[in-house]
Formats: sequence, C-alpha cells, structure tokens
Amino acid sequence: MSDVPLDLIILARDQSKLVQEAWQEIQRFLNTRENTRLVAAAVTEDLVLDHHEADIIIVLGGDGAILRACRQLGSRQLPLLGVNLGRLGFLADLSAPELLKRYDEIEQRQYQVIDHLMYECELKHADGSSEKFLGLNEVVVSAAGSLGMLDINLRIDHEKVTTYSGDGLIISTPIGSTAHSLSAGGPILQQDLDVFVITPICPHTLTIRPVVDSAERCYTMKMDAVKEGVMLSIDGQIHRSIKAGDEVHVRKADVSCKLARLAGHHYYSILNRKLGWAGQPRYRKK
Repeated sequence: MSDVPLDLIILARDQSKLVQEAWQEIQRFLNTRENTRLVAAAVTEDLVLDHHEADIIIVLGGDGAILRACRQLGSRQLPLLGVNLGRLGFLADLSAPELLKRYDEIEQRQYQVIDHLMYECELKHADGSSEKFLGLNEVVVSAAGSLGMLDINLRIDHEKVTTYSGDGLIISTPIGSTAHSLSAGGPILQQDLDVFVITPICPHTLTIRPVVDSAERCYTMKMDAVKEGVMLSIDGQIHRSIKAGDEVHVRKADVSCKLARLAGHHYYSILNRKLGWAGQPRYRKK
C-alpha cells in the first residue's frame, strides 16, 4: 500500500441534478479520506488546468464530459476516469456507487492508464485565415442545414482518394468509431489502434464503403461548391460554417488522451453491455 496521498481533480461542470447530487455525495465521501488531496474541482465553470498537477482526474457526466475534458487539458493530458451519469457511456463507464465502492483501488493507484489517439483539425479558410482544434472522437463535414447533397474531395497526404457525394463525411479515431461513425455504418475499432476511419454519410454511390488508414497520414477534405448551411463539427461540440474553397485537414495530434481503467473494465465487456451483445434472445418454453 502507498502512503503517498493521491492528488485528485474533480470535473463536475454539468449542472444537471444527477451530476450535482453525485458530486455532493462524492465530496462528502472524499472529506473522510485522509490519503486523498482534492487539488481542485470544477463545478460551475470550466477549470483552467495549466497550473494544476494531479495523479488522476475524475470526470462526472457522460462521454461528452470526457471529450470536453480532453480539450481543456490541451497539451497537458492527465489520466481521466469517467463516471457515467449520462445515457450510453463508452468512455465514462464507471457508475457513481462503483466509484465509491472501489475507491481504495483508485487511491492506491491500482488502475491502468491507456493512451488513445487524439487528432488535430485545421480549418483553412479560402481567405487565408485558419483555426485549429484538438479532438478525440471525430471530425464531420455535413450537409446540415444546406439540405442538399455534398461533393467532398478527399486527399490522403498528397494522393487523391475520391469524391464523396452524399450527406457528408466522417474522419474518426478508434475511440470515435463507436460514436457518429458507427451510426453511419462504420466499423468498430479497438480503441488503442493508431488509425483513422473514413466513413461516408449516406453515400450516393453504393460501392463507397468505410476505409481504415494510418494515423501517420494527413487527411484533407475540400469542396469546390458549397451551399449555405454546410457545417464542420468537432466531436459534436464545436461547429463552424464551411464555405467554398475551405480546406479541412485532419492529422494525429502531438498528445494522446489518457484513460484510466479499473480491473474488470475491458473494451469488449463494455461493447457487450452497451450494444446488447448478449447473444440470441432466450424464449420461454411453453
């Protein structure tokens, strides 16, 4: 057993009743722990993490809270442990009661930290200006409010791939493969792979299928003609309008997301529970 106190940060910014009640219960619990130092807690506003050091950050909420936390951490990624108070919870898989029940393991640092691919998305505007975003799940260029079919030209490095005609295109990390990409018919990827998956949204050509390629390459999306309403989405949380001549570049980020897992929380067991992979339904005998 370690006598070194655990330095802990709590992120509970979601103002929903469920998250705030869980935070109050966890706060009372932490007040009884002599071997834990609560370094900081973000409850009503985002926490500026530049000057905080911690062994682990516990994030209360759903997967969206994990995505937000990754962007907040920026170049200083710290281990994240998600407590699922949302709906699905692929990333935030631990329940609040389980957190308290197994807190001894956390305090003794009996968890595994796994690095996961993050991406950098650069939106280069036709006027020469640009914006950069850090993300974990996926980059989506979609028809959105334009209500029309998009023609998206894709290059990987300097090689032209094809023109995707349809409702949009998703470039996803392995973590994001169970998000928007999955709903669009993309494959489920093991989370620690170093690849991107390209998934078309409702492609007009039936022979167009998802493609998996190396994360060491640069992916460029460009449209020559764009109707009003076409959008770029970063992890479903940041949105920007796309104009004709804009380019979207997606590449591997210099940092990786560090997710903490307790023993018994494995990827395929999570898929089994979250996606209902329990096998064939059992029928009662008459």
